[in-house]
Amino acid sequence: MRLATWNVNSVKARLPRLLSWLDETKPDVLCLQETKCPADMFPSADVAELGYTTAAHGDGRWNGVAILSRVGIEDVSNGFPGEPVYEGEAEEQTKLTEPVLLTPEARAIGATCGGIRIWSLYAPNGRTPESAHYAYKLDWFAALRDALAAELAGGTPLVACGDYNVAPTDDDVWDPAAFAGSTHVTPAERRVLADLRALGLDDVVPTPMKGPHPYTYWDYRAGMFHKNLGMRIDLFYASAPVAERVGSAYVDREARKGKGPSDHAPVVVDLD
Repeated sequence: MRLATWNVNSVKARLPRLLSWLDETKPDVLCLQETKCPADMFPSADVAELGYTTAAHGDGRWNGVAILSRVGIEDVSNGFPGEPVYEGEAEEQTKLTEPVLLTPEARAIGATCGGIRIWSLYAPNGRTPESAHYAYKLDWFAALRDALAAELAGGTPLVACGDYNVAPTDDDVWDPAAFAGSTHVTPAERRVLADLRALGLDDVVPTPMKGPHPYTYWDYRAGMFHKNLGMRIDLFYASAPVAERVGSAYVDREARKGKGPSDHAPVVVDLD
């Protein structure tokens, strides 16, 4: 069974690449993040031609997650219990011309595929450690931990993968000094990842394919990808029944190359 996760940074912009990659790589389940489209506008018909059923959760041109499966898709959950709402910075609220219905952002979708409970996750960025978005990020992870703890208690094999927007260690960023005072590397963010692993989830670290570090994200600017100045923020967390089956895992750097790629590369995990 082949599982994969990929922040596509707009499924509409990346659709030809996505279809080509699906046809070539043939994952049984693919988790997508940052689809940037409403659920009813997801290109489900296009991926169906390749044998995939889709569950999508999106509400506009930001965020958005999806799960594509060719081994069944059941018990779909848009979001998780206790998911917080981002109410915005004070200055953002003063710019609003009319009341806005506050609902959880489209950052998580879960489904059971081939006997495994799978979550596609797109964690908040956090912006700056002083931002209200950073506090929201930590609250989101705390609610995620509680939700996953409840699911793990049922004993179903589980995978929680996607763009976590946190680098677990200093080895997961190209230059720790360059990130001093920034999000993605703060002790509080790394503690929330440790809290998830404490539930019994293993961090399945992929083979890097170039250099010693398995980076999954490279900024578009200044030739960061070609210099391999990246970060490992796309993570694959698995409960023991899944982690024990991992035969191989790799970062597909080829999908980051060429014209018009996402700034993330897929992580592909093969289970025995």
